[in-house]
Amino acid sequence: MIDLSRIGMEKGRQYETIITTKNEDGSKNAAPIGVICAGDDKIINRIFKGSHTLENILREKEFTVNITHDPELFKTSTLGNLNQECFSKDYSLKICDAYFKCKVISFTEAIKQSDPIKKKGEAIVIKSQVTDIVIHRSAKAMNRGFGYVIESLANYTRFDLVDEQKKEEYLNRFREANRVVLKVGTKEDIKAMGEIKKELIKKGFKP
Repeated sequence: MIDLSRIGMEKGRQYETIITTKNEDGSKNAAPIGVICAGDDKIINRIFKGSHTLENILREKEFTVNITHDPELFKTSTLGNLNQECFSKDYSLKICDAYFKCKVISFTEAIKQSDPIKKKGEAIVIKSQVTDIVIHRSAKAMNRGFGYVIESLANYTRFDLVDEQKKEEYLNRFREANRVVLKVGTKEDIKAMGEIKKELIKKGFKP
């Protein structure tokens, strides 16, 4: 039975992953891509046009989602591409904590006017069926909301120690962090940010 909760994924939440795909020449490609859990065995991706990952998924109709917290893998696959030796024969990453295989169910054109990129955020929304999960070790998909909670708490402890200009900087950071957490964070992350916001209001600020 396929159950994404085995790797800490919650329906409706977005997670940071590395998606691996097959290039047209048969070589392997990796790129950090956000994944939205749409149920026990379904996911949604929204990928901007022009990326190799999107081209590969449109052609092959399948891909692999790798679960890892390794910053080197995220850095290298963002700034370039991983060495072919980093991939297994099944296109997963050799040193990931877990991975799951996906087959595409549907493609949908999507334009989001609010995206801060050119061409009005032209992208493809991809809905996929998870066909297999492989867990190498204890694994939990990464949700970047938690990092924003920790950063917001660290800044909160400094509010009484800094000048007005720095306080406004911290408030702006909090507003952006809260925006992201409300969009992608877990229920626990959202609750924590709400409590931080209440405390800032008690101090007389308008977060």
